Amino acid sequence: MSKLSIIIPALNEEENIAKLIKSIKKQDFSCEIVVADAGSKDKTVSVSKRLGANVVKGGLPAKGRNNGAKAAKSGLLLFLDADVLLKKGFLDFCYNEIKRKGLEAATCYALPLSRNIIDLLNYRLGNLWIFSFKKIKPYAHGFCIFASKKAHNKIRGFDESISFGEDSDYVNRISKIGKFDVLKRYIYVSVRRFVKEGRLKSMLNYFCLNFYRLFFGEIRKDISYKFGHYD
Repeated sequence: MSKLSIIIPALNEEENIAKLIKSIKKQDFSCEIVVADAGSKDKTVSVSKRLGANVVKGGLPAKGRNNGAKAAKSGLLLFLDADVLLKKGFLDFCYNEIKRKGLEAATCYALPLSRNIIDLLNYRLGNLWIFSFKKIKPYAHGFCIFASKKAHNKIRGFDESISFGEDSDYVNRISKIGKFDVLKRYIYVSVRRFVKEGRLKSMLNYFCLNFYRLFFGEIRKDISYKFGHYD
């Protein structure tokens, strides 16, 4: 049985999903890959299957993650976005740290797949935010969340009614029933969303939305979340 089930919600990600799965296979770590496809019109499904992934029906990210978790066979889950890459040794280190610390959920720090100074600043600030609040009100991005399947089931997974920040809400709820931490490893993340929407505009939007969540609670109104439209 695999040590870890990796769940990837995807929509029209044939190029990125191939790169990600290949970076997972270079890890030399026992895991299964579950792709939750939200109705891709490209070769996402065929590419995923060819590279050994199990493909299930997805939807928006929260629904895709929940559907993927239902299909997962191992006791530890890792939720990734389709446009991230893992450095060699990432899974082995994170798995051992989670077991050593007895964590029910965890995330890691992030670096951009870009050399743009604004991108680097954005992710450094994001890492600082996650570190600063990890013991107060845990934050995490959906592009990298570890969780025990037991804890996932106990809190009934991701809240699909939340339109922004369902990933942070998820780890925050798990932190109330078990230990959460930020692992000292980096995951490499695409900046295509920031390029499409505008870097400074995106930074301001994320700050305002997270500020709102911090003081007023979860956002459930429609904020026109885009999924799979950033290439």
